[in-house]
Amino acid sequence: MSLGVVFLSEVCGTAMLTLLGCGVVANVALKGTKGNNGGFLMVTWGWGIAVFAGVYVAAKSGAHINPAVTLGLLINGKAEYAPGVKVELASTLTYFGGELLGAFLGAVIMWLAHKQHFDTEPLPANKLAVFSTGPGIRSVPWNLVTESIGAFVLVFVILTFGGSPSGLGPLSVALLVVGIGVSVGGPTGYAINPARDLGPRIAHALLPIAGKGSSDWSYSWIPVVGPLVGGSLAGAVAAVVPIIATAAS
Repeated sequence: MSLGVVFLSEVCGTAMLTLLGCGVVANVALKGTKGNNGGFLMVTWGWGIAVFAGVYVAAKSGAHINPAVTLGLLINGKAEYAPGVKVELASTLTYFGGELLGAFLGAVIMWLAHKQHFDTEPLPANKLAVFSTGPGIRSVPWNLVTESIGAFVLVFVILTFGGSPSGLGPLSVALLVVGIGVSVGGPTGYAINPARDLGPRIAHALLPIAGKGSSDWSYSWIPVVGPLVGGSLAGAVAAVVPIIATAAS
């Protein structure tokens, strides 16, 4: 498989992810929408369905749609990211680039769908919350811990049972994301995906959204670094678990 196909696959899958995922937050957070005040449970299920759709769309490239997954596969020692895609620097950067661009494009399309509601929403914080995550209690070390744990669970389960998101199955990954959201997602809004937060945050900064306020760049590195740390740890631990199991038997 060419890296061009990989790139387009990840762009399309991650765009679908943020279009639907950020879209459900817009439906809950913005004034006057039919789903306004739908609650956190609606958001978690919406993101689960967004992952379900994104994994299907990007199945050809293994449906990473998340740099933490790509990094986890790399550290785990996989020979291929997907059938016919060797793990090497060029392919790694291709996944990262496709994921970030796709996340940005999906957020832009989401904004177009909700343009009038962004125009009438009075609170800048609600507008930013549609695009990116933010903590309930701002604490750098603990916010990092929370994001790392969420991403660890995501990547560890994928590597342990499926090898890749498409291998585990779109529905399984979707339910896993819902489970992470309702269990450890409350403190930070569970980005668990650097591209999912950074791409839409860049869109928020660039789009002509009236009264949008700050993009909160002082916090922006946490939902990037935390998931990368969690994904890396998951890749390392998932590589060791079979060795321990073999030794124990």
